[in-house]
Amino acid sequence: MNQLQRMRGFTLIELLSVLLILSLLGLMSYRGLGTVLDTRRHIQQEADKWRSVASFFGRFESDIALAAPRTVRTIDGNAPPWQSQPRGITGPQIEFSRSASDEYSDVARRLAYWLNEQGQIELWLWPALDTAPDAVPTRHTILNGVSRFELQYLGSNLTWTDTWPVNGTAGSMPKAVRMRLVLVSGEDIVRVFSVHS
Repeated sequence: MNQLQRMRGFTLIELLSVLLILSLLGLMSYRGLGTVLDTRRHIQQEADKWRSVASFFGRFESDIALAAPRTVRTIDGNAPPWQSQPRGITGPQIEFSRSASDEYSDVARRLAYWLNEQGQIELWLWPALDTAPDAVPTRHTILNGVSRFELQYLGSNLTWTDTWPVNGTAGSMPKAVRMRLVLVSGEDIVRVFSVHS
């Protein structure tokens, strides 16, 4: 009888209890893995967003550093080296002349930045500084997910203004540019760029 008692197997209750415990452990592991994967995906999206914002700021800073106080000859006369208008008016918000030789281009050209209706900041590039009447800029989307793009300019009297040129400064350039960038995800970023002219 002792040998029969030692060879006794598991009861049905014991087997069901073990299966229940194992299924609970499997369910918790699956949920934990799902949380880890969701967190990883969110971190990757955030990293991509901030990488594109940093790239945009680097491009803008490079262009501002190469801004040139050169007027542009057009069919209507001369355009100032730097001009801007507030958001809401059709066309670029900031347009200026840029000298050559940086990491993006070896051509001196006219360029502009504009926030379109889809929440994208576009870079407009004209083929050269003085262009033919029918020259159309190429447009490149350089940042997505933007709800506000505001620019202000520091004049020689050390006051900020929303448009440029201001009275009597048609041939001049601002001393600095203050940018406010609000992303659709809610982040509000303000940066100031020095203009070397």
